[in-house]
Amino acid sequence: MDTNSSEAAFFARLSTDLLQLKDEEPTLQRVVDRAVQVVGPCEWSGISLRKRRQRVETVATSSEVAQVCDQLQYELEEGPCLEAIWDNEWYVAHDTSNDTRWPTWGPRVAKHGVGSVLAIRLATATETLGALNLYAGSVHAYTPDDVDLALIFAAHATNAMSAARLVTGLQTAVESRHLIGVAQGILMNRYELTLEQSFEVLRRFSSQANVKLRDLAATVVEHRRLPDLDGDDLSRSG
Repeated sequence: MDTNSSEAAFFARLSTDLLQLKDEEPTLQRVVDRAVQVVGPCEWSGISLRKRRQRVETVATSSEVAQVCDQLQYELEEGPCLEAIWDNEWYVAHDTSNDTRWPTWGPRVAKHGVGSVLAIRLATATETLGALNLYAGSVHAYTPDDVDLALIFAAHATNAMSAARLVTGLQTAVESRHLIGVAQGILMNRYELTLEQSFEVLRRFSSQANVKLRDLAATVVEHRRLPDLDGDDLSRSG
């Protein structure tokens, strides 16, 4: 078997492995764990995801080192992870303590034993999900071949994450629909409302209390009645 066939078979198995878990959270954890195994120099790995209002949050790490290094980027507002998410496909810091692009963050992570970092954007054709952060202890750890391997891995990871997000989103939607339906039944019985009226009441209370419809429905199911408009019931149930 030639080298290309061997590599193709390896990544086929890797893709199957990453896609095996359907839920988003365990898929994210598997991605960071596999990153350490697949990308040779990588010792610690983390995934940073974009959130609302241009926030970035670490959602999975292989170790505390990755968590600390990720968090320092957010606090200091500098680092290759943030650059990869907002600016370019990937960034590598060959020597964190002497990289002038991130003069504050680099020396800080170097004190945690991190000499090199490779950050790769995780993006589909339509959106950027976040970045995969690969930390190594030694300086100049990542060769061009390592970067190429990491880019291929990141592509498979993105596919798995997108699929898991879709499945989790569908599951959440079904669960929310069921919960809202139960809440409607409670309101219909307690307040003698029609199906349409019960949903309109939920919608109105959701808007007035500034809470998600699903969270309001959960409160109604828990208390078997509409919450107080001051939001006390909602805060207690949350």
